[in-house]
Amino acid sequence: MTGFSVLTLVRNREGHLHQLVEGLRRSDRVPDELIVVDMSDTPVSIGPTPFPVAIDRFETDGLPLAEARNRAARHARHRHLVFLDVDCIPLSACLGRLDRVLGDEDALLCADIRYLGPDDARTDWTEQGLVTAGERHLARDFPAAGVRRETNPGLFWSLAFAMRAGTFARLGGFDETFRGYGAEDTDFGFRADAARLPLLFVGGAIACHQHHESHDPPIQHLDHIVANARRFHEKWRRWPMDGWLASFATMGLIAWDDDHLEILRHPSHEEIVATRLDRSGGSAVSRAEDQEAAAAVITS
Repeated sequence: MTGFSVLTLVRNREGHLHQLVEGLRRSDRVPDELIVVDMSDTPVSIGPTPFPVAIDRFETDGLPLAEARNRAARHARHRHLVFLDVDCIPLSACLGRLDRVLGDEDALLCADIRYLGPDDARTDWTEQGLVTAGERHLARDFPAAGVRRETNPGLFWSLAFAMRAGTFARLGGFDETFRGYGAEDTDFGFRADAARLPLLFVGGAIACHQHHESHDPPIQHLDHIVANARRFHEKWRRWPMDGWLASFATMGLIAWDDDHLEILRHPSHEEIVATRLDRSGGSAVSRAEDQEAAAAVITS
């Protein structure tokens, strides 16, 4: 079928999901369907929408992100796929721009993310208010309009991206040997690059990322990050998420060098509390939701 599907994953962030849906409702080009993979403790619900919604209930522990994204893609019925993190609110032009570029380019597209503070988009919002409040990611250079070819696959991010369904299938989707949290998206960007699929940053396709509680570094995901970093290193002979690994090493949680990575101990309750970021302080881009994207960046 023609058209495009929006795909998202949710685990216990129903409020964020409702704001994402509100962004879809306000879009200049509304999706032909919304696919939600629901991993929440309590099933989510979505009210009436001007587009079909399918909720795939996925009862699981943790955050099996690779598997969940592949599940969403299998449910999609349209030829263009737009993956949105549940924290993202697409602005009115975002979806239409991604869909139009995919009509011309068989490529991996990234939307321009703007990071919101803890009090933004909690109730009613205006698009201008989100644009004013949102902060850019300094490591990713998006054009004001048109597209820019990015040659560093480590700059792919999974917060908001789009591609043709047939191309996603040919790549084999996300590698489900990456379990839980971390590196599955960087691996996907590297595999797309190895398949000579262009990575394009799409100007004007803006999505605003809602704030959520975070840890810096994310030591609550230590086991998954270490296991997935090892898996990535086996495939690509380089370490992903090196900023987080360096922080873990400084804390004495891991031993890490060019060829070796192992857990020495698990964090204490006090360390977990100490790494939790203050919801009321700091700029939006300094918080860990930005570092979720930044930590995956790999420089040559």
